Amino acid sequence: MRRLRFGPALTRARAFTTGDLAILLGIASIVYAGARLAFAVPRVVAGPAISLSPTALPWYAMLSVGRMAAAYALSLVFSLTYGYAAARHATARAVLLPLLDVLQSVPILSFLPVVLLAFSAILPQGIAAEIAAVVLIFTSQAWNLAFGFYQSLRTVPVELREAAAIFRLPAWLRFRHLDLPFAAIGLVWNSVMSWAGGWFFLMAAEIFHVGSRDFRLPGLGSYLQTAASRGDLHAVGLGVAVLVAIVVALDQLVWRPLLAWAQRFKIETVAADPMPIPWFKETLARSFLARAVGRVFESRFLEWIDRALGRTAPPAPTGLEESDAPGRPSVAAIAAGSILLAAAVYGAFRATGLLATLPASAWAHLGAGLAATFLRVTISLAIALLWAVPVGALIGMNPRWALVLQPAAQILAAIPATALFPVLLLLLLKLPGGLNLAAIVLMLLGTQWYVLFNVIAGAAAIPQDLRDTTDLLGLRGIDRWRRLILPSLFPFIVTGAITASGGAWNASIVAEYVEFGGQTHATIGVGAVISDATARGDGALLLAGTLAMVGTVVAVNRLFWRRLYRVAESRYRME
Repeated sequence: MRRLRFGPALTRARAFTTGDLAILLGIASIVYAGARLAFAVPRVVAGPAISLSPTALPWYAMLSVGRMAAAYALSLVFSLTYGYAAARHATARAVLLPLLDVLQSVPILSFLPVVLLAFSAILPQGIAAEIAAVVLIFTSQAWNLAFGFYQSLRTVPVELREAAAIFRLPAWLRFRHLDLPFAAIGLVWNSVMSWAGGWFFLMAAEIFHVGSRDFRLPGLGSYLQTAASRGDLHAVGLGVAVLVAIVVALDQLVWRPLLAWAQRFKIETVAADPMPIPWFKETLARSFLARAVGRVFESRFLEWIDRALGRTAPPAPTGLEESDAPGRPSVAAIAAGSILLAAAVYGAFRATGLLATLPASAWAHLGAGLAATFLRVTISLAIALLWAVPVGALIGMNPRWALVLQPAAQILAAIPATALFPVLLLLLLKLPGGLNLAAIVLMLLGTQWYVLFNVIAGAAAIPQDLRDTTDLLGLRGIDRWRRLILPSLFPFIVTGAITASGGAWNASIVAEYVEFGGQTHATIGVGAVISDATARGDGALLLAGTLAMVGTVVAVNRLFWRRLYRVAESRYRME
């Protein structure tokens, strides 16, 4: 019978490395370089008018879905490549994991002005705004996919690795026949979450201002944002209704068939109760054209890829674990690294000069804001864990409950909290907590789904034979949670918590600084500092707030979450 292996104690992980320092220097230099390019952009840029007519909604919806699809395709390719490199190569992992910590912690709305203004300096405004919007949505979709795929690869059961080593599968065949199928359930559920996260930041991507520069794009997000800023609740309701219709259509036509298909890769020796077949999947199965396309795809395209990459790809490692021996870097790699390091040091030097222009009062205000935001992030994450873990386990382990709760969760996760937040703000400002309470609520609305969908994926992947064994042993209630459910879910909870924490820090930018009805509501927090600096075009304060948030999130990840990741890899591997 499979078991949850409890391994030896972990070695103590270092909080920071020289790689972390180099990455932070690189981030500072990139922000500074983008700000310099921004000087070439006209000081006044007029954006297109956003119509609130209902007849504009279908076209706006098509534009937004197109941007979301482009960003998701980019996110999926990035996550598969990045997660595989980090999981399979120790030398690459030493750089890629700290870099992923930094990338997911960089405030989305903080580096968007840099990207947008830099593109605007060399490209037409419309093209620059479109690219920047896709990049922004990409950054809200990619990190949980990358973390989830990395976690799956690091927890592949030992017996499956043994089989791959015995058959001496080339790297590509091992990836297609072992790594990708094992991660399929988690990838699909994290894809659902990625689309929900993309909807959350869609409004920020489509209606963006930097001082007097207006970079609006027509779309569903800009429609909702315009309606909310004008206090037009009727238009907000129409926009949300169209969004819900899109979410329901995606659930029925895409996600339900994919989730049913991913169940075929579940590892178990005892057949589980059959799950209901989605109607659209059954319709495709009966379609002659769909079957013909599927046969051609498998017999022609995949076989051609297997032959091509199976011959040219290097063999997979023959042992159970990948080699941790770092290779000697080539002369070209040393030269490229030296050039990048010199550029990073120069950029960091110029960024330091920019930071030196800030008065001491600004640094004190930034420190107080950092502490306040950290407290709000902690509270919102704790609340998310308290309810999302039991509900996610219920959905993932009970097909009947999943039929009802799964689509409801997808719809609620996809509705941008930023669209409803102005309405909630009117109610919450009258309560004792005021905007502090409202900020926690918005962080929770935007990040709790990362935990929920990761837990659902983990619960759905629990083998049926382990469930039957706990039933035979009479384990119920707390004992069942302690012996089966929590150990099985632990890697997924850690992944969800990491991405939720990063999402909460990003959500602070829109939670602590809100414009509604012609008024600006702000509270103490690093997110409010970044939003205010963006609105006023204060590059020095924007850089300081960004680096402060990045440094804090990286420190928390390295000191706390990364250690829990190693516990998940060593003690709670399913095998």
